[in-house]
Parts: sequence; structure tokens; C-alpha cells
Amino acid sequence: MAKSPLTNTQIKQAKDVQTLRDGGGLQLRITANGYKRWQLRFTNPYTKKVTEMGLGAYPAVSLAEARKLRESAKELLAQGLNPKEERDTKQRALDESNNNTLEHIASKWFEVKKSKITEGYAKDIWGSLTRHVFPLLGGYPISQLTAPKVIQVLRPLEASGKYDTIKRICQRINELMTYSVNTGVISDNPLSGISKAFSSEKVTNNPHIEPDELPELMNALDIASIKITTRCLIEWQLHTMTRPKEAATAKWQDIDFDNNLWIIPAEIMKTKTEHRIPLTKQMLNLLELLKPLNGERKYLFPSDFKPNQHANTSTANVALKRMGFKGRQTAHGLRGLARTTLGEEGFSHEALEACLSHKVDSL
Repeated sequence: MAKSPLTNTQIKQAKDVQTLRDGGGLQLRITANGYKRWQLRFTNPYTKKVTEMGLGAYPAVSLAEARKLRESAKELLAQGLNPKEERDTKQRALDESNNNTLEHIASKWFEVKKSKITEGYAKDIWGSLTRHVFPLLGGYPISQLTAPKVIQVLRPLEASGKYDTIKRICQRINELMTYSVNTGVISDNPLSGISKAFSSEKVTNNPHIEPDELPELMNALDIASIKITTRCLIEWQLHTMTRPKEAATAKWQDIDFDNNLWIIPAEIMKTKTEHRIPLTKQMLNLLELLKPLNGERKYLFPSDFKPNQHANTSTANVALKRMGFKGRQTAHGLRGLARTTLGEEGFSHEALEACLSHKVDSL
């Protein structure tokens, strides 16, 4: 005669060391200290041997819940699967997911990243994440990050007008998310479009093209119907990252060929601080090209009509418009083009701000 299923009363009253069976392999074992725990006996579909798996302790797992677990196990067995292995696999995945927090994965990504960039740029990257991301999101499992969560954390930066900071943080978060996808931590990146959720600083006076459009500009400069001095002025401004006035008023006496420096006097600078620019190979080549043309004059880029005066500060702007870049690239915007291009090459925020003769503020 088949044994009757267990009842809650029977389970509560049971005290002696024994095993109570509910049927279908479900049983409750009671130890000498009164501890009661559920177990399920089943035939392993792979080895065909009887196997046991724990289902939890009573009363944390009630009789009704234990029966549900038994039925779920039977469904897996019907599919030829081992319920114990399936459960353990899911638990391992859950544990791994909970341990793979944003900050933990970011530290692994950063170990790879910092070996490819300068120390200053590395400090800038980690500092921005530490200040603006980790305090609220660092402990989140990276698999649970969503675009709304990250966007909400970055909204205060938008309210403060820190658009460049938002842009850099979005780029960095996406880079570490891509690392997570490539290393198998997550299957996809849900944050790929978060930068589009923010306002962007409206700069209409000094637009510039994107770095991938730079070859178009250089090709147009090569074939443009403009004077050599004007062509050199545009290239000089792009290489030196100076303002139109600073470039147009450059004097030969301020070029230190012994130390390969262009020393711009404080009175010329917008910041009213002397600015020293190292002369690269490309800059020196431009100077060699200019020497036969203007070497005996006061200015590197003299006026066409008054050779003893410097070129008009709008000369480069007018040339860029004639070259077809009206509304896309201004002379002052060459600074932004250079900064963006070098930033994508991995140069640090501090170095780029110094090149622009800006004071370096913390993110």
C-alpha cells in the first residue's frame, strides 16, 4: 500500500532522527539536533545512478515549496537534464554576476588601458570614474546596468554645464562595457547610446570638422588657390593650436631655434601669460618653407599690402570659407579640431588644455 504524502502537522511534530518521505523522491531528513532539511532523490540521466540534491531547510522551505521544486526537477529530468547540475550552473552564473560589479570590471579594463596611454591620461580617466560614476554605480553588477540608471547619475553634470566631462565619461564607460562584452562578462552593451540623452554645448561661433574629416581639409588645402603664406598660416595654427591673432602676429624674433621653441609674449596672449610651444618637425618644416619668402621681415605671416605688418587675423578664416568649409570649419575652430583629434589619440586632458593655454580645472 502506497504511503500517504506528508502533512505540515506531521513535519512539525517529528523530532527523532528519521527520514520522512513525501513521494516522488522528495524526503525530509531530521538530524539529532532537530535540524530538518529537504532532499530529492532521482536517477541521474547521465550515469543512471541514484543521486541526491538538497532543496533547503524547513521551515524556510515549506512543504508546498519543496513540492514545487520537486516538480521543476521532474520537468528537467523529462528533458534528459540533471536538475542538480542545472541549479548549480545557474547559481555559479548568479554569483559571478553579483561579483562582477562595475568598479571591479573597470579595474580590470583599466589595467589593460593604462598600459597603452600616458600616466597623466590614465590618472584623468580613473579620476573621472572615481568622482562621478563609482560612488553610485560602482557596486552594481555590470550585467544589471541600464541606460536610465547611468543617465540619471550623470544628469547633475549636465545641469552644471559640464558637457565635455559627460562626453568623456560616456566614452570611457562604453569602452569598459565593450571590454566586458569581449571578455564574456556580459553579452551586449546596453549603454552604447547614452551620450545622446544629454544636451550638448552649443558652439556656433567656432565650429570644426570631425577628426576623420581632417584628410579632406588637408587635401583641400593642398589644391586651394591661395597664397603659400596663407596655406602655411592655416597649417601653423593647426599644429600650434593657437588662436588666429596669436598665429597671425607671430614674429621671427620669438622663434628660439636653439631650443626649438616659439615663445609667445604675454601681451599677445588672451590669458596675458607667456606661452611656450615646442616646435615639432612639422612646424620646423613650415618655418623652413617660410624663410625664403618672409625671413627678412618682422612677421612670419606678413600682410600682402603692408609687408611690415602682420597678416589680417581673419586671413585664415576667409581662406577656409573659399575652400568650401563655410559653417564647418573656422580658423579658431582649428584649435577644437586639434584638441579632439589628439584626444582620440590618447593624449591627457591636462596636456591638451596646456596646449590650448587653458587653465586645467578638475573634472
